[in-house]
Amino acid sequence: MVKLINNPVYLVDGKLYESKESLPAGVQLSDAKNGTMAWQILAAHNKGSAEQLKITFDALASHDITYVGIVQTARASGLEKFPVPYVLTNCHNSLCSVGGTINEDDHVFGLSAAKKYGGIFVPAHQAVIHSYMREEMAGCGKMLLGSDSHTRYGALGTMGVGEGGPELVKQILSKTYDIARPGVVLVYLSGNTVPGVGPQDVALAIIAAVFKSGFVKNKVMEFAGPGVANLSVDFRNGIDVMTTETTCLSSIWETDSKVESYLAIHDRKDAYKKLAPADVAEYDGAVVVELEKVKPMIALPFHPSNAYSIEEFNENTMDILKLAEEEGKKIIDNPSIDFRLKDKVKDGRLNVDQGVIAGCAGGTFENIMMASEILKSGHMGTNDFWLSVYPGSQPINLALARNGTAAALLEAGVTMRTAFCGPCFGAGDVPANNALSIRHTTRNFVNREGSKPSNGQISSVALMDARSIAATTANGGRLTPATEFGIAEKEFEYKFDDSPYRNRVYQGFGDAHTELELKFGPNIVDWPKISPLAENLLLEVVTVITDPVTTTDELIPSGETSSYRSNPLKLAEFTLSRKDPSYVAKAKGVQTYETARLDNGKIYNEYLESVRAATKLDGLHRGNTCVGSVVFANKPGDGSAREQAASCQKVLGGWANLALEYATKRYRSNLVNWGMCPFIMKPEDAETLSVGDRILVPGLRSALLEGKLEFAAIQINSKGDSKELVLALPALTGDERDIILAGCLMNYYAGVK
Repeated sequence: MVKLINNPVYLVDGKLYESKESLPAGVQLSDAKNGTMAWQILAAHNKGSAEQLKITFDALASHDITYVGIVQTARASGLEKFPVPYVLTNCHNSLCSVGGTINEDDHVFGLSAAKKYGGIFVPAHQAVIHSYMREEMAGCGKMLLGSDSHTRYGALGTMGVGEGGPELVKQILSKTYDIARPGVVLVYLSGNTVPGVGPQDVALAIIAAVFKSGFVKNKVMEFAGPGVANLSVDFRNGIDVMTTETTCLSSIWETDSKVESYLAIHDRKDAYKKLAPADVAEYDGAVVVELEKVKPMIALPFHPSNAYSIEEFNENTMDILKLAEEEGKKIIDNPSIDFRLKDKVKDGRLNVDQGVIAGCAGGTFENIMMASEILKSGHMGTNDFWLSVYPGSQPINLALARNGTAAALLEAGVTMRTAFCGPCFGAGDVPANNALSIRHTTRNFVNREGSKPSNGQISSVALMDARSIAATTANGGRLTPATEFGIAEKEFEYKFDDSPYRNRVYQGFGDAHTELELKFGPNIVDWPKISPLAENLLLEVVTVITDPVTTTDELIPSGETSSYRSNPLKLAEFTLSRKDPSYVAKAKGVQTYETARLDNGKIYNEYLESVRAATKLDGLHRGNTCVGSVVFANKPGDGSAREQAASCQKVLGGWANLALEYATKRYRSNLVNWGMCPFIMKPEDAETLSVGDRILVPGLRSALLEGKLEFAAIQINSKGDSKELVLALPALTGDERDIILAGCLMNYYAGVK
């Protein structure tokens, strides 16, 4: 089904060769590394060298959880007008009512920013961010940057990159996105899917194969091969958007007449051009997918990579659920919660409580059409199970209404909703306690469905394709692969009508009204003042997380907290609340010493004196030694691109993270852009860390200015005993160094030193 090749592979005239030795005689490889589609697009957008890239993007996109902070940061850094099209969508906080008026206040702010700076504003309920970008902005050979991790438009010939807000700020200020040249992994598709297999099934099979080994981490996934032509564009989009869950940097696909037709249907025929690898192209490895062997899949809680074929699952239900329960309890890490899945099994088959088809992954026209076709074969029933469908955009909703599908779904008892991302991050269709939901959305992390383990609540999500969700619905909630219905993929006529956009979307690019004022609600607050890095950095360990991977959802929860993302101080109160409820109080406790340092408070001297005694360093004083909290995690940063996973730590006085490695490039970038050192430490040193330990990094500022990437540090335990250790900042660029020295990106652009 999926095979990984962990060595250089080659495409020669479209044919895959799995090693250099297997190549035909006479093949020239001198320029083969530059033959990938990825490099062709990167090179066209690069202002740097061939190895250290400085990328400029063609367009930007944010939603209502992120754009307020981005505009506020850019405004503090000298923003005058948006230099490229910047789309502000409203698809995350459109239904959440926490905090009274504050969600709509953000929307009012967003529209005022679009008018003042020349942006594009998509009102609430009109479109999921990525649906709009596919329909209106993607084009062959383009690069788009979004402040959402699922910024993926590779199937339309567009390299999409999801990053934290500060990277968008750089583009808004006409700076560049700076990265080392990424590796490129070929995803070679052959054959065709069987009836009942959908894009989520293919995506989950790939994620399961590559995630744990980091096979494509921070690389570009390049889709090619004879199987591409057998898939519709909606099907390709459904696979492509899930590439984020592999931890890759971006994705790109071959384009063909189907893509040309898709863009023409969306009134953008000029956005098409043929994309294909060169006659000879070299890749760093390959993911070989035989589409005909892919089966309907289910990804059990709590990660998309925890995936099995439904066939295998049904044959080994109790054994697989026992393992899922054991792993789930470790992730939840709350002995008061009795996390159970096995009690969902009746007569040997899993029975689920809820189904959702939604968002950028599930809410496409073809997914909903196929779900409707399958639902004709059965009945949802009036028991516990129920199904909600969220079309990804109003044009899709309009097409479903006009062709009768919306009516058919309503007649079947399905709840039809507007374009909204809530089910994907815990702000819509929250299941009951101990319930299990099956969803064609992007993620199934713990808490992503909206439950609160810290309050004794737990529900969970299994990811599936819309087709098998429909099959399960037709069986009244009894887990059923869509292959049991044998309904083949159909070509449905889609008529795109952009009337909802023409009548509601504010198109302001190139027409900035700089004289207008921004409209602030009471929850929209400026970033607090942040100090530059002193000569010496003194850290106190406030949290130690030993899980194999830590997600951004665990660092700053999603769901109802999203309403407070325009208020850095209020949002920071939720930091690590579901992983370490004591974190905020501990971080604030450490922050009091830094506040005292800046305000000449006595407690700073008392705090520092114990460090002098332990280290025998007399030259430490308030003028040269700043104090901050630090979090250790083995591998933090999987999941969302949200900058708040870092900024909330900074607001509470965080100056660094300690890790064995970082799960994603975007989380590491968020740390740097908020002036936090993304330190790497040795495993043997990490084993000795405890909450309350202090780590002094003497001469850090001078060492950074000298270009050093490794730093001698001193660890002091609660008894006052000390030991030496080494911290590293591998691959730190000159600009990243200067941002850390300044204390954050805003300070850097404001000239703070």
